[in-house]
Amino acid sequence: MSMGEVTDRPVMRKRRGLSSVVLGLTLGLLLGFLILSYRMLVSTPPQRSSGVWLSSTQAVSRLPLRPAAKNMPKIKENEYINNSATNLVFVGVMTARKYLDSRAKAVYETWGKELPGKIAFFSSEFSTVPENCPDLPLVPLPRVDDSYPPQKKSFLMLQYMWNNFGDRFEWFFRADDDVYVRTDRLEKLLRSVDSKRPMYIGQAGRGNSEEFGLLSLEYDENFCMGGPGVLLSRETLKRIVPHIKKCLQNLYTTHEDVELGRCVKKYAGIPCTWNYEMQSILYHNSSGDQAFTGNLKKKEVHRAITLHPVKSPPHMYRLHNYMRGLHIQDLQQERLHLHRDLYTMAKQLGIGLDNLKNNEIAKGVRLFAADPYSSRHPGDTGILGVPPGLRSFKPMTSEEVIPWDFLSRSEYSLADSNPRRRVHSDIKEGLDDITREVMASINACSRQRGRIVEERSALYGYRRVDSYGADTILDLLLVYRKYRGRKVTLPVRRHVYLHQHFTGLEIREVLNGEQVILNDTNSQGYEKSLQNILRNTFLNLNFNPDAENDPVQGKTIHFVLPLSGRFEVFQRFLKNYEEICLTTGEKTELTVVVYPHPTEDSVEKTINLVEQLRYKYRNSRIETITGSGNFSRAKALHVGISKLKDEDLLFFIDVDIVFTNSALNRIRLNTLLGRRIYFPVVFSQYDPKVLYKNSVKPDRFAISDFSGYWRIFGFGIVSLYKKDYNAIGGFDLSIQGWGKEDVDLFDKAVKSNLDIFRAADKHMIHVFHEVECENKLSRTQYTMCMGTKAATYANREVLTKIINENPDYMRFARARRLKLIKPAS
Repeated sequence: MSMGEVTDRPVMRKRRGLSSVVLGLTLGLLLGFLILSYRMLVSTPPQRSSGVWLSSTQAVSRLPLRPAAKNMPKIKENEYINNSATNLVFVGVMTARKYLDSRAKAVYETWGKELPGKIAFFSSEFSTVPENCPDLPLVPLPRVDDSYPPQKKSFLMLQYMWNNFGDRFEWFFRADDDVYVRTDRLEKLLRSVDSKRPMYIGQAGRGNSEEFGLLSLEYDENFCMGGPGVLLSRETLKRIVPHIKKCLQNLYTTHEDVELGRCVKKYAGIPCTWNYEMQSILYHNSSGDQAFTGNLKKKEVHRAITLHPVKSPPHMYRLHNYMRGLHIQDLQQERLHLHRDLYTMAKQLGIGLDNLKNNEIAKGVRLFAADPYSSRHPGDTGILGVPPGLRSFKPMTSEEVIPWDFLSRSEYSLADSNPRRRVHSDIKEGLDDITREVMASINACSRQRGRIVEERSALYGYRRVDSYGADTILDLLLVYRKYRGRKVTLPVRRHVYLHQHFTGLEIREVLNGEQVILNDTNSQGYEKSLQNILRNTFLNLNFNPDAENDPVQGKTIHFVLPLSGRFEVFQRFLKNYEEICLTTGEKTELTVVVYPHPTEDSVEKTINLVEQLRYKYRNSRIETITGSGNFSRAKALHVGISKLKDEDLLFFIDVDIVFTNSALNRIRLNTLLGRRIYFPVVFSQYDPKVLYKNSVKPDRFAISDFSGYWRIFGFGIVSLYKKDYNAIGGFDLSIQGWGKEDVDLFDKAVKSNLDIFRAADKHMIHVFHEVECENKLSRTQYTMCMGTKAATYANREVLTKIINENPDYMRFARARRLKLIKPAS
């Protein structure tokens, strides 16, 4: 084409300059801003606050700020998966705003504190840390509410965990706020699995019978049930987090755990673990709110790693305490194994067990600490290290031979005056524990061996207790089932020989429910002994001014004694009170409520006797109150209580009781204001005229089956604070005459929120006296009175001997029985 030629093609435009580009961008941004502002003005209505309409701009400025994550676990910069034992698992707990101060708090304060990793709680957008648990690690997820189903909350929680902690932990655990986790067993499980592989571990499910076929699952697809917990390896979370937005946009059901399983299957390529064992180790109880509220001594509880659901926070704490008790048992068993190793090695090396504690592994280097209170002190290896066996205890004489008790439907014992009796609840519980542990041991490798052994019943057994522990022999009826290869089902019988060793004496000093930790035991013991020697001498020397502030010995016990007649017995009581309390300077006060007796005129003599004691001990506080009308123990005690203060420690006592300083110390230790009431079990003497006749009586505090019995069903002797007495409702003042008022007070105490503590006190003796049962008593009171009268006569051996020596008693009993039967027939 020549230069002068003209064509019809359009002429190409020149390139725009930089100024044109800037101008276009500016106009576009300005136009977009105007359109956005117009839409906000149209779509956002004005809001009213305190009667004043606000503009949309003002309303936006007053919206609450989105809370940021609080108390999140701090991880060091150099703390990674491969160099820290505490970076095993990160637990994300899904909860709701209304459960932060209850369920979430219970989880955090129980198993959440013992994880081999970290824990965080994920809730709705505007959730805040509860006041009753200010250190709760909380993540309020943006644009998430507490509505059900919590699919968005679950997926965004996993996303947060990966974005913030993905390179710091091997495993990630999705949990609810009503699940309990045994962290030691969880750690054992996770350390046995390779976290570098994609793993999706949980209790596999395909929906219940009503949902089957409606969850859009293929025939070979499943999901991990969310309730008992879901475990994801780091590799699994790495694969699914980039696709969480797609998983949320393609939901087929309202079940969060189903959709998580679908997402894992699609983007990680793995299903939930098809393993029958997961049904028991990640355990779901279908009882709902009643789950784990009853007896926890069940094989399902003992085998599980997670327990679901625990709806009530108090039951979460109860379950945690039970699991800690099981852990203590494991530690005690481990200690026994160590003692047995020491015992065996000492025998092999020819070192005497008495010299083992002082043995040196090098010159000047002791094997064990010399201080018996040190944690490095071994204890009594000579007793605890004895190898287990039914022949550990070797009697030297025929009197030392311990007979076996026979157990079947009843218990037969030569050591009891009643040779045949029902099997008591404590024996039943012990046998159930033994059977459960034995069956768990038998079936420990059942999966590998392709067989399982089931327990049918215990046919019979033998049991005894010696100085080393309890020995048990059981004949068990079992069922052997082989399910691999040739299937076999056979009934079998096996004998179980078990020795349960004592684990040593554990002593813990507590004060008002809190443990007392002594730093210098010897010096403190010396100060207390010096204080006891110099206290209440004629100079009342006290070189330790803090001794008077002893929180235990400083508690004043206010004795309240109801009395009607019985002047000679009251003289014995005052002599005992003077010897134990006044001469030793015990901090006690005595209030005697005296009522006139129908046949004994002793009110004036009683008051004069008290005045003589007050004159002898000028600093003592002894008061007498004279009552009027008919005597009632409940009314008399209430009159004495009304003179005292709410913070006073009360001790209701009878005139027949003798006691020692040890009994007073137990009253101070076992009675806690607002927490615990102490009902000591008193030892009651039999009639000495029947037992000893003209022979010499033993010491008053001698305790044996021959001399008396424990008043297990007696509740009249009690110590409590007046404030607690009023809180439980006090005595029923309508009860007149003998008995029943103590049972009524005990029932009120049991139904209250206070703890009831009962224990046998060998330093509190009920001296025998004749029991008089008046005919004017109510039927219930008269029956109780006659029962007490019969129980205090003598023990069964003495009664049997008396009946055998006097045939007239049997003839009289037969004749009386015939008279009772004939009218009925």
